[in-house]
Amino acid sequence: MITGKNYIGSKLSAKGSKTYHTFNPQLNKENETAHVEASSEEIEEAAQLATEAFETYKTVSGEKKAEFLNAIADEILALDDTLIKTYCSETGLPEGRAHGERGRTVGQLRSFADLVEEGSWVEASIDTAQPDRKPLPKSDIRKYAVPLGPVVVFGASNFPLAFSTAGGDTAAALASGCPVIVKSHPMHAGTGELVSSAIVKAAEKTGMPNGVFSNLNSSGNDVGAALVKHPKVKAVGFTGSIKGGRALYDLAAQRDEPIPVFAEMGSINPVVILPDALKNKGKDLANTYAGSITLGTGQFCTNPGLILGIKGEELSGFVSQLSEDILAIEPSCMLHPNISETYTKNKEKAISQSETQVVADYDKEVKANHAQQAVLTVDGDKFLNNPTLHHEVFGPFSIVVQCDDKEQLEDVISNLEGQLTGTLIADSDEASEYSGVISALQNRVGRIIYNGVPTGVEVCPSMVHGGPYPSSTDSRFTAVGIHSIKRWVRPFSYQDWPNELLPDELKNENPLGISRLVNNSQTKAAIE
Repeated sequence: MITGKNYIGSKLSAKGSKTYHTFNPQLNKENETAHVEASSEEIEEAAQLATEAFETYKTVSGEKKAEFLNAIADEILALDDTLIKTYCSETGLPEGRAHGERGRTVGQLRSFADLVEEGSWVEASIDTAQPDRKPLPKSDIRKYAVPLGPVVVFGASNFPLAFSTAGGDTAAALASGCPVIVKSHPMHAGTGELVSSAIVKAAEKTGMPNGVFSNLNSSGNDVGAALVKHPKVKAVGFTGSIKGGRALYDLAAQRDEPIPVFAEMGSINPVVILPDALKNKGKDLANTYAGSITLGTGQFCTNPGLILGIKGEELSGFVSQLSEDILAIEPSCMLHPNISETYTKNKEKAISQSETQVVADYDKEVKANHAQQAVLTVDGDKFLNNPTLHHEVFGPFSIVVQCDDKEQLEDVISNLEGQLTGTLIADSDEASEYSGVISALQNRVGRIIYNGVPTGVEVCPSMVHGGPYPSSTDSRFTAVGIHSIKRWVRPFSYQDWPNELLPDELKNENPLGISRLVNNSQTKAAIE
């Protein structure tokens, strides 16, 4: 049952006076439940509880944390149709998408459970003492990763499960030993409350400290800003717009004690299609990319918003076919009227640029909150000189940039802002002739795809979901996969510490049996 209240640890609370409703974009009406925005008192209580919980939770064994994470997954599955129906009513997304995203969410939780149960993720490093070393003796120094403290996670509008309440940021932070306070996204607050109830049940069943998780409602920016500025909060996770992510980043930097903000923000995900590929499979590529651009109504951070090629008959044919194919696709519902309105506004802003040519703009009547897809084309020199065309248009939209030659193609890529992904479409040995283009693309993105589409982010250890600013605030980290846990920890060293007082990860006998770097050799053996 959805109450509309906040979770302050295990307690439901509604001390605030401001309420709001989520919205069903398919039915074009508000949902019934009134959600109560967290008050300043509740923000303070959640932060204090998280701080107290941290003192216990940071010492919880990997085995017990794994039990907790697996219990969260079990409780989410136990919500069954109630969760699926709520998800759909707050997003306009189909049930198939809801089931798929729930599966991804559960899979992420279980992968982190496996990681912390095994234990080697802490990257223990031991350099034993050399008391007889000349001219100076060497101390015994041992290092491993320790959790930062309470983490604030902002729910994402476009992934109510996988990037929100129990999504990747929360799963990684809990796995690391950090309590989490979620600032629930107002567009799917009911879904967020249901998932929060699952986390709270799991915490109680597995004996986790009260305050290891809280969920706060908010319809605007005030609650989020207060959390980022709160002195007891030690890190922030965010998935959303460049404007929102940068605002949080700046707030965190202005604190007396600055804290890291790991924000995954905007990306137009450039796709480079080389001439031979266009010549030999241009028609199939047009069909594939029409589907990729409109997939999920274009509401993915890896949507291919920019297609780059070299002028010629093949590129012209591709543009014509892409236009035909994308207009044949039935428009679909966006997540919320505000997102639909913003999409239309940003699309029209791009279209209004005098240098662009509209090659596809769905002009038939559509239902409320359904997006009308569009494709523009522009010459390479015009694109280079117009920063407006570099901005993400969140929705089923893409720009085809027609470059004069290989050199201009490389120049366009080199002058792009940082991106999550880049894609190269090439025929047989064609790629070897474009090493400069590939190098330029590598410098601008976090993941490069060969002969595929950027939409779709596999959750696995080798995935990088991040990239140079503004795609993310720190390109050294990924927001997806088990290595995303590294965002929520810091390296910590013990020097000349008695063995019996060391954490198990660093003791001579290696009671956890984890892999450690001992005197520059990776081993699971005990230190004699």
